[in-house]
Formats: sequence, structure tokens, C-alpha cells
Amino acid sequence: MDKNELMRQAIKLSAASNREDGDGPFGAIVVKDGKVVGEGRNCVGSTCDATAHSEVVAIRDAGSRLGTADLSGCEMYTSCEPCAMCSAAIWWAGIDRVYFAASSAQSGDAGFGTGTLMQELTRPIEERAVSGEKLLGDEAVAVLKKWMEGT
Repeated sequence: MDKNELMRQAIKLSAASNREDGDGPFGAIVVKDGKVVGEGRNCVGSTCDATAHSEVVAIRDAGSRLGTADLSGCEMYTSCEPCAMCSAAIWWAGIDRVYFAASSAQSGDAGFGTGTLMQELTRPIEERAVSGEKLLGDEAVAVLKKWMEGT
């Protein structure tokens, strides 16, 4: 399949959104060696899962089908430019390349957008809109050290 055909599959998934359940019009597929190994559509509303963006759902599906969290050697086709969360998931999964159809600005025009999320993430955690506070760091580091030692 060529790139346009693969992108049409992602767009077709985006059209399957369930507006009544609050699912957004987004779809994505993961491709390895020219074959679709994962697919997903946005199902945030229907699953009550804020992380159920189409890209994350497609990554979960591909990992399950391939039996690995390492998706290096794969490409993603997504109906819209990935948000910050999805970009991070794509990076963690090791996906090699992303193709997208609509831009983040265009999804923002449709009422979907992450606004100033990237700016927010550059601020110290205690100054963010959802602030944070460090607790029991020594105890957590002890677990990390045991992990590194293999015990």
C-alpha cells in the first residue's frame, strides 16, 4: 500500500468517532514493513479515559499484536498532527516516523487543542497549573537502586 492509501485508513478511523459519547474525530494506524499492525480511533469519551487518543490506542494495539513495547521499525499514520501526550508516547514506543493529515492548528480551529501545554511543561513543577511536590524521594531512589542492581 502506498502512503496515501495508508493515510486514508487513518482518516477512515477518524470518521468512525462517536460524537454522542464524546469521542473526537481522530484515527491512527501503526505500520511495519508495509502492513498495518495497530489501529486506533479516539475513544476518550466512550471509555472515560483521557489518554485514549487515537495514537495511544494504535500504539497499544500494535504492542499487543507484536508482543513488544518496542515499536522501532514502525511508522504511524494519523489523521491529525499528534498532541504533546501522543508525541511523547510515539517517542517512548520508538516509532521511526509519523505521517499526519490535518495540522494541530486545524484541529484547534475545530475546537480541539492543547493550548499552552508545551509552555506549561517547561515551567518548574511547583509553578504549573497542576502543581507538584516531591515526597519520599529517598525511598523511591532506593527502589531504583535495587532495580539497577537486579535485586
